[in-house]
Amino acid sequence: MRPIILGISGGTGAGKTFTVNNLLEAYPEGDIISINLDSYYKDLIHMDYRDRIKQNFDHPSSIDIDLIEDHLRQVSEGSDINVPTYDFSKHIRLKETTTISKSKIIILEGIFALHYAQLRKLYMIKIFIETPENIRFERRSNRDVRERGRTLESVKKQYDSTVLPMHEKFIEPSKKYADLIINGNDDINMIINNIKERIDLFVI
Repeated sequence: MRPIILGISGGTGAGKTFTVNNLLEAYPEGDIISINLDSYYKDLIHMDYRDRIKQNFDHPSSIDIDLIEDHLRQVSEGSDINVPTYDFSKHIRLKETTTISKSKIIILEGIFALHYAQLRKLYMIKIFIETPENIRFERRSNRDVRERGRTLESVKKQYDSTVLPMHEKFIEPSKKYADLIINGNDDINMIINNIKERIDLFVI
């Protein structure tokens, strides 16, 4: 039986990763895996660092769509894939990769997960997580400062110049493709149960 593939999207800081982590815990180990679209940012090693930081990382063209489409097809057919490791402080791919094997349920999570038509064709369930902008910004800034070595000033500058405009242009419109729109402020147990009900429709 082919795996059930979920695409989970939403703006930066909407709660996608939190939701996915709780969904992973709701199923036996080995039955479900997740792939983060952030791992598939294009490798900018060929650019000078000063040019790398000027790139618009909130535009769909920043993602290596051909590679993620190929990987998603491979893992859905039962093959192992080697997911890239991306260094967000330097905007390059590292040599290390993470091997992901076949599973009954496969989740692709990312802000552009519902944007690309070629990926939407592979999903059985499309989910969009909707969360107020002020909460999303707070979560984004906390993450980038803590985990990605950014300064609060640089995060705010990027958010105003590219993150918010690109959200309004590309991410918010992709909500129309969702089978299920979730309120990111809802109780996480209710969210997980809601998603599991959708998954169970395919299991049965």
